[in-house]
Amino acid sequence: MLRAKNRLGLVFFPAFDWAISPTHPEREERLLYTQDQVFEEGIADIEGIKFFNPGMATEKDVQRVHFCVPDVMSRVTESHLISAGGAIKAAEALMEKEVDKAFAIVRPPGHHAQRVVFGDRGFCIINIEAVMLENIRQRFGHRRIAIVDTDCHHGDGTQDIYWNDRDTLYISFHQDGRTLYPGTGFLDEFGGPAAIGYNINVPLPPETGEEGFLYVLDNLVMPILEEYKPDLVVNSAGQDNHYTDPITNMNFTAHGYAELNHRLNPDIAVLEGGYSIEGALPYVNLGIILAMAGLDYSHVREPDYDPTKLKQSPRITEYIKELCEKIYERWCRKEGIARETLKGKEYVLRPRNVYYDTDGIMEEQTQKFKVCPHCSGLNTIHSRSDWGYEIFAVSIPRDACPACIDEGYKIYKETPEGKYFKTFLQDRVNDTYMSK
Repeated sequence: MLRAKNRLGLVFFPAFDWAISPTHPEREERLLYTQDQVFEEGIADIEGIKFFNPGMATEKDVQRVHFCVPDVMSRVTESHLISAGGAIKAAEALMEKEVDKAFAIVRPPGHHAQRVVFGDRGFCIINIEAVMLENIRQRFGHRRIAIVDTDCHHGDGTQDIYWNDRDTLYISFHQDGRTLYPGTGFLDEFGGPAAIGYNINVPLPPETGEEGFLYVLDNLVMPILEEYKPDLVVNSAGQDNHYTDPITNMNFTAHGYAELNHRLNPDIAVLEGGYSIEGALPYVNLGIILAMAGLDYSHVREPDYDPTKLKQSPRITEYIKELCEKIYERWCRKEGIARETLKGKEYVLRPRNVYYDTDGIMEEQTQKFKVCPHCSGLNTIHSRSDWGYEIFAVSIPRDACPACIDEGYKIYKETPEGKYFKTFLQDRVNDTYMSK
């Protein structure tokens, strides 16, 4: 019997009862073809690969991450809670040492879901990786975590959630936001005042192929991870860089995804995007499973694979090399950039406009971060949607000092009830959430 070198946990959840529409690219068939391929290839018979049923994330799990308007249960469905619960189950199996690695092959996805949630954007309502990570931090103790997001779209939601958290390094390589939704993910999006340099974006040109993705990994991502030394590496495993994906413009392959996963060597992978339901996902998921299990993936090929059509142009190759040099140089200068940026400042404001493309909602938001010498600093959010809902949120960070904790409760208590549609308090130190 074939035996996996790494004990691998797999969680499948295709969410049969949830889709934006019957023909929408983000629908249950995304995973059903993968399931067929996995069982056809005999993955279930490999010793050391274990299947787990997903659990269900709780309302409290979501509240550790999001301010849902008006509340969690009004915004999310059971399918979203099970998708996040599937990611939690994968991480739990890893943390309890039942497996060496885990892959949550679940939907709906989540990396466009930001801290404030008025609705569905980019097919995402709650951020399943963030819900997973904060659950395991609460249960298993603090972990220094690196998230490497390989989805073709910039993970603006994950960026927002961990914008001011230097204990969560976020690296996203994606198709340039000037050419693709959500139009973000540029070099100057470098992190909040307590985490300048710990948010790294690599915007890649359309038609980047296997050569480009693996160059970024080897020459930028891996050196940064080696310096950061995370306790856990999580791959936000979007698969829409594939050359057959209907809504993107990249030239990555199933074998390339497997090779990337082999070199990155993540502890946990969580499925994000990928909408070539028959032409890509079964092969990409198979390649990732084999790579994570430490098995041979060299024969994973799509039926229409033609390397001559997918060869990356020399112009793109040179552009990517120069881009990686520039980003790594900024990473090396992050402490100096932070001192220069924060000199003489007590607060940093972050005004933003956020569009919920699926629901047609425009949100106007201002985040305010306290520059605190003792912790990451108290954070408040004033937000208004064009549907008429105005909210105010107070967030006390996980490493908050006593002064920031006291100030956070004071602001929340002194905000008159009824001034906003909703006022929230999220106390990450004491795992407490309140609203009025």
